[in-house]
Amino acid sequence: MKLKNISFILATAVSVSALTGCGIYQKYDPERVDSDLVKEYAQALKQETDTTAFGNLRWQQVFTDPMLADLIGRALANNKDLNNAKLNIDIAHAQLKGAKLSYLPSVVFNPNGAGASYVQSDMSWTYTLPIAVNWEIDVFGKILNAKRGAAVGELQAMAYEQAVRSQIIAGVAQCYYTIAALESQQELLKETAVLWKESVNVMRNLKEAGRLREDAVVQSLAQYYSIEAQITDIDLSLHEANNTLSLLLNTMPQTWSIPSSAALNLPALQRTAIPMAELAARPDVRASEMALASAFYTTASARAAFYPSLAVTSNGGFTNLLGSFIKNPGDWFIQLAGSLTAPLFSRGQNIARLEASKAQQKQALNNFEYTLMNAAADVSNALTTYEKSIAKQQWLQLQVENMAKAVDITGELLLFDGSTTYLEVLTAQKNLLAAQTAQISTNLTAARSIINLYQNLGGGR
Repeated sequence: MKLKNISFILATAVSVSALTGCGIYQKYDPERVDSDLVKEYAQALKQETDTTAFGNLRWQQVFTDPMLADLIGRALANNKDLNNAKLNIDIAHAQLKGAKLSYLPSVVFNPNGAGASYVQSDMSWTYTLPIAVNWEIDVFGKILNAKRGAAVGELQAMAYEQAVRSQIIAGVAQCYYTIAALESQQELLKETAVLWKESVNVMRNLKEAGRLREDAVVQSLAQYYSIEAQITDIDLSLHEANNTLSLLLNTMPQTWSIPSSAALNLPALQRTAIPMAELAARPDVRASEMALASAFYTTASARAAFYPSLAVTSNGGFTNLLGSFIKNPGDWFIQLAGSLTAPLFSRGQNIARLEASKAQQKQALNNFEYTLMNAAADVSNALTTYEKSIAKQQWLQLQVENMAKAVDITGELLLFDGSTTYLEVLTAQKNLLAAQTAQISTNLTAARSIINLYQNLGGGR
């Protein structure tokens, strides 16, 4: 085929594309999505990044405990899930590189030779040393949309890697302060168990002296057993928390020496809501948007399937087989051709593929909108939990102080004027233990809510 014929085919294809290829070449833009929520998200992306926002702080600025910082660093270096997430980025990058190379011609070297002898004649040898070049001209955006889909796939893999990274940072911090709280509860229970056991012995002596009834001793002994049972529960929880931390650090199960006094420095947060710009930084939100963009390009590719494919092929090389005769020595040859392949009998399949792609794109949009709403709910829950935990801490502190006074007062009344019973003293001690335990649990809840908030904002970037 002559070059002018190929040029004519190319010009015709471009003209058809300009007239009928609407929607094939468009690039994904969240501002064009038919959703008010997504449009609000698109506007938030244009805002300048607030480096002082809580979710944008480096994790070393949030978790300043040296021991915790060391554990987080080890987890980020060794965690298998994070390593796999990084490998997913490498895979996506390789796929993107392959999609970009699709624009280039393919070159194949396929040497061949043969020999023939007829009626005992001398062997005639033929050979060809060809190089074949095939180039598909991307008139209707098939390669373009494949490349764009691969590009958003890489961005999606990067967002997933950040989600895993943020999850690991938060997971190590959660385990760290959980172990510290459990150690604190265990110390409190063991100290209380010792005091309660002494009280049981005192009550037995008082019963033998006729100053107490049997039911008071039995109730006190039952409470002592309850405290010992709680200690076994704490031991089990500590064992599980230590194993979880070991898994995060990719080590065999072991016990971590975390001090019971470890406490997270709680920041002062005065906000009731988080701007959309901060929600947009969440890796799951970014990954969900990239899924929508990928579905957009899949739909564009499905539209492009309705249009012809234009390819230019060229063969050239050295051969001694020229037409119907053999020439020795051989000579050079070159062939050039163009082809325009239009789908005729696969239109029904293409229509079905396009309808499925459109439905999947709507699903991706629904998932993206839900992800945005879920992100806002996560942040709102974390903020509210933190605020209520701070308020509860203040009330529990007052309760512990007053319960401690009640224990002292009942003890003095029992010793000096006998206006109270020993059972009332033990009841006051029991209430003090409950208040102290609740205080430790609330402190942990406040720390967890801050850790959750940091993770929910995509912290650790």
